[in-house]
Amino acid sequence: MPRFVILTHDFPFLHWDFMLERGKTLRTWRLLQSPDSAERISAEPLPNHRRHYLDYEGPVSRGRGVVLCWDRGEYTVIEECDSRVVVRLTGSRLIGQAVVERHADGNTWDVQFLPE
Repeated sequence: MPRFVILTHDFPFLHWDFMLERGKTLRTWRLLQSPDSAERISAEPLPNHRRHYLDYEGPVSRGRGVVLCWDRGEYTVIEECDSRVVVRLTGSRLIGQAVVERHADGNTWDVQFLPE
């Protein structure tokens, strides 16, 4: 089963990196609020990250802050297309669905974590 991780990252400002394992890389979104609510959270797509971050906590290279694990586990894909990803998460904190959607403007995204 593919894995996911949510990292708390303090650079350049406090945010959370939501990462889904996808082959040899991690599909990544920057969340602008803590993922511990069922509200929609603004999400910014980031370049794919190395799988190294699935199990890493500590300083990020080139002085880009520190990452700490907020949650990690496995996921299954329910739906995936260019503008929408729905996965079922089984983590230590999050158990349920995550819905990541791109808005009609094509530039903004949000994510919603729906607990079971």
